[in-house]
Amino acid sequence: MAWEDRTAFETIQERTGWSEADVIRLMRHALQPRSFRMWRKRMKGRTTKHRAMRSPNMKFDDRLVANHRRANC
Repeated sequence: MAWEDRTAFETIQERTGWSEADVIRLMRHALQPRSFRMWRKRMKGRTTKHRAMRSPNMKFDDRLVANHRRANC
């Protein structure tokens, strides 16, 4: 979910209990240094990663998209 640009940190926290700082720490550990830098560059200032920064006109509901569970596994 953290890699996906449109999933807000708030949604990640609701689903996993991890704060934005926890997610950043995880991504720093899990990704190669160059990949982490690219991810951080994408996330910095990205309005879709923070619900409070989103425009009210944005019709995207990340809570529905962030459900990665499969129905028939």
